[in-house]
Amino acid sequence: MNPSRLGLGSLMQENPLWISWHDSNWIPVLNPGNVMDYFSEKSNPFYDRTCNNEIVRMQRQSLELLNNMTGVEYMLLHVQDPILYVIRKQHRHSPTETTPMADYYIIAGTVYQAPDLASVLNSRILSTVHHLQTSFDETSSYSRYHPSKGYTWDFSSNKAIAEKTKTQTKKEAPVKEEPSSIFQRQRVDMLLGDLLRKFPLPLPQVTNSAAGGGMNDLNNPNNLGAGAGENDHGAPDHTIIKQEPSDGLGGRGGNNELPPEKKMKM
Repeated sequence: MNPSRLGLGSLMQENPLWISWHDSNWIPVLNPGNVMDYFSEKSNPFYDRTCNNEIVRMQRQSLELLNNMTGVEYMLLHVQDPILYVIRKQHRHSPTETTPMADYYIIAGTVYQAPDLASVLNSRILSTVHHLQTSFDETSSYSRYHPSKGYTWDFSSNKAIAEKTKTQTKKEAPVKEEPSSIFQRQRVDMLLGDLLRKFPLPLPQVTNSAAGGGMNDLNNPNNLGAGAGENDHGAPDHTIIKQEPSDGLGGRGGNNELPPEKKMKM
């Protein structure tokens, strides 16, 4: 494909990242042995005719002579046969010193120029600014101002779109939620187990003396009336209970025991 036929000459001069090149006759037979010949085709806009590769090619010399020359040259940098080839354009200063100028990658026979870091950052920043500006413009379109109320939001203009979207969503078949896999459930259980081991739950502390004392108070009949000496608020009650002296006729069997029906006065 010749870019001059399609009017791509000016575009190539402005930004070579926007163009690509391929020759369909070479694609079926492309391999690491002839990929450099494929890249040096006359119709390839990325190939510089003044490079050392073209000089060696015209003289029908071996490419090993490039190491002893100075100037612009192309070399096969990476091969992932049969789909990917990476070719580097570099300026050779000495047999051991070179300066990279550009990288080209061939995917499925199509040649592209790899973008540099500055181009990637500029593209990402411009894309981010564009989306932010679009969001601000759409948000400001819903803003309303009234002298007495101030700024308010009015989304009534978007109700028709919302109702239309709801209608289309109802007509569509409901999306079936995929259950979690065994791997996901086991991972969650393992994480929860690790958290329990690192942060165990606090257990209530019960001392033996307190537990034993409570059981002894319940088993001791003398302590059953201990609550009678306390009021409803847990404070001791100082009420004095007085017993009347028993008369001589009140005993059973001649003893001085009080009868069970003997009343006590407060």
